[in-house]
Amino acid sequence: MLKEHVEFLKAELNKHNYNYYVLDNPTISDYEYDLLFAELKEIETNNPELRSPDSPTQRVGSISTGFEEYKHKYRLYSLDNSYNSEDLRKWYERAKKECGKTDLELVCELKIDGLAIALSYQNGYFTTGVTRGNGIIGENITQNLKTVKAIPLKLFEGVNIDVRGEIYMPISSFNKLNEESLKNNEKIFANPRNAAAGSLRQLDSTITAKRDLSMFTYTVILPDGNNTIKTHWDSIQYIKKLGFKTNPNIRLVKDIEGAIEFCKEWETKRFDLDYATDGVVIKINDFAAQNELGFTARAPKWATAFKFPPEEISTTLESIEIGVGKTGAVTPVANLTPVLLAGSTVSRASLHNFDEIERLDVRIGDSVFIKKAAEIIPKIVKVVDDEQHYSRPKYIPPLECPICHSPLMYREGEVVAYCSNSDCPAIAKAKLEYWVSKEAMDIDYIGPSVIEQLYDLNMVKTPADFYKLSQQDFMQLDLVKEKSAYNMYNSIQQSKTRPLSKFITALSIRHVGKETADILVNELSTLSNIKNAGIETLSNIEGIGEKIAQSIYEFFHSANGDRLLNDLAEVGVIPSEASQKQSDEFAGLTFVLTGTLQSMTRDEAGDKIKARGGKTSSSVSKKTSYVIAGENAGSKFDKATTLGVNILSEDEFLQMLAE
Repeated sequence: MLKEHVEFLKAELNKHNYNYYVLDNPTISDYEYDLLFAELKEIETNNPELRSPDSPTQRVGSISTGFEEYKHKYRLYSLDNSYNSEDLRKWYERAKKECGKTDLELVCELKIDGLAIALSYQNGYFTTGVTRGNGIIGENITQNLKTVKAIPLKLFEGVNIDVRGEIYMPISSFNKLNEESLKNNEKIFANPRNAAAGSLRQLDSTITAKRDLSMFTYTVILPDGNNTIKTHWDSIQYIKKLGFKTNPNIRLVKDIEGAIEFCKEWETKRFDLDYATDGVVIKINDFAAQNELGFTARAPKWATAFKFPPEEISTTLESIEIGVGKTGAVTPVANLTPVLLAGSTVSRASLHNFDEIERLDVRIGDSVFIKKAAEIIPKIVKVVDDEQHYSRPKYIPPLECPICHSPLMYREGEVVAYCSNSDCPAIAKAKLEYWVSKEAMDIDYIGPSVIEQLYDLNMVKTPADFYKLSQQDFMQLDLVKEKSAYNMYNSIQQSKTRPLSKFITALSIRHVGKETADILVNELSTLSNIKNAGIETLSNIEGIGEKIAQSIYEFFHSANGDRLLNDLAEVGVIPSEASQKQSDEFAGLTFVLTGTLQSMTRDEAGDKIKARGGKTSSSVSKKTSYVIAGENAGSKFDKATTLGVNILSEDEFLQMLAE
């Protein structure tokens, strides 16, 4: 009898999960659901033999030491992009010609801005969930995916099936998460996609469970021998019947003009949704036509992704704030009336320099249009040309540093203004913030507010001072308890042996960022070699040049640079000089990365290149071997085309790595 009651409870809870998370139509209260859940959990605790994989109690509760690589049974391809109606018509005409058809039905679906996931089911039970990865190999995150209530643990039919879907975080949940994180002084996510990605990669699945993730399923790989479903549209209806959540905003159209109408309709309607979407996926409906068209090396010929143009939205410029960076560069920043733009709330945008303010003729109080450059960085693109604009006073650039009030100066050939005082507190704090940043020494728990307090209390003035602090020192700061103090102290100590390239990056040498530091270390290997290199040696390194070489040389031969290096050595900061190279496959090849990659960050791609003996550069020249172009590739892509440099798509680069 107890076994039958457990089966009843599981069926009831799974049904209510389906009603709530898939149909968005709850039929019982949260309190009633919690009572059923608690009863089932108690029975399973006392009778472990009655616990099964499809039980709702198995959605949460394990901590992993890492995620294992998992080879996909069926490859996950990318999609080619279309950016306008003409692109869509050309794609459609090519498809019709290759199929020998006069018309092809199409299915239009919103392109969800989330993370692609592959799910496998055996006899109707969820067995494996894997990230897209490079399309061939992903990471097994099954336990975390079990926490996503929109993913059924048991299907309504006992079939063996594989499906593809997109994990996303609702915008309302994203805003709530950031509000809570802000209160707790925790990491703030830039947009819902980043929040979803960070949530899925938690080693503790109980954290993932709290993040309110959901999933739309959009593709099924039908069981062998299933010949009854002949179209994509019918396959979507089939997976809905199995218990999967599918996006309701899907439309079957008779030709490309119907698809273009769908794209235009959703270009503005998408902003009313509680999830982010950056385009429309258009697929040929007929499976026979899909099979005839097949695939290119990276994408199906029978589908294309129409990308919405970068969103522009108007808001008010409330004030212009002046920031001082680690090199003394003075940057104007626009403070805006907060507005939702491309999935996140924007209240600030860079104005770059005072020449840019003059070019745009930006005035405080103006209505301005902003967009996200490459859909990441907010940027003012134009001013609303109205009568009020001309009645406002023009912006007058400051003549002195807003922090130390020293005169501003301009260097020959540059439009950027600089604080003339090398001892300016703002420069010192910016260097300290950069030292602890992820791309530099990667020291967790030490944020701007902590650095502000440490500096003002005269506890830290240079990076070397971090390593002189005790755990008790941190407990003198506001709102810092014993555990936080321990975490800060421990993170600082762990950074003492960071790789040499991170150490060079962290030194804040003018013109030397992460890429230049990597080039230096690849060429010269040791800190001693870099310190002793002459200007001629440095300038002959590809990707360095005379201007950067002069800056590097001056730093290592200056009293301040020498003092800092000696101070760091005295406190035990000894960067690791061990070679990270694993092979010589890419020896003699130089790569330039541009745009956004889907399977990894550009830093991770650079690390893979260097591990194979290759080099990365930030600029395209005739000496460049390959340009790897992700989404929203910019001027580097154009320059590579002009110079005839080999351009690789992300999938082609991944194939090169695999080979």
